[in-house]
Amino acid sequence: MGETVVHGTTVLAIKKDGKVVMAGDGQVTMGDTVVKHQAKKVRKMYHDRILTGFSGSTADAFTLFERLEGKLEQYNGNLKRAAVELAKDWRMDRALRRLEALLVAADRNDCFILSGTGDVIEPDDGLAAVGSGAPYALAAARALIRHTGMSIREIAEEAMNIAASICIYTNREFTFEEL
Repeated sequence: MGETVVHGTTVLAIKKDGKVVMAGDGQVTMGDTVVKHQAKKVRKMYHDRILTGFSGSTADAFTLFERLEGKLEQYNGNLKRAAVELAKDWRMDRALRRLEALLVAADRNDCFILSGTGDVIEPDDGLAAVGSGAPYALAAARALIRHTGMSIREIAEEAMNIAASICIYTNREFTFEEL
């Protein structure tokens, strides 16, 4: 029996002018089969001051969420420090290195993508996306921010709808969180 491949997800974060919105779709697939339609892939952390979202293995993502929450507590909600320290642990710990997930974390000041290879990527423009639909959502959000007067919530909604219309692993059962 072959390896089961879990695909999917689009998570998009937009940080602009002290506001943040994060959106995630709800689809979970195994191979070419949809197994869940309304998964919650974005959530608030650290006294509702930080937004997080994930793509990849759900169990691995929850492990990373727990680790990030611990780092946020340890560093009094300093997202930048917590992200860097989590990435160090992720890279050095043999068990963590095997985790297959990507995280997006954002607060009113910072936005990061954290990878299993120990990367902490801070986007230049306050836009971050992970998952199979990420390139579509990110491109749409960039165009809408540059060429419309839409709010970041409206931009997130439209960008996610565009991603869902292109990516077969992204549905329209969106969850939004805002700061």
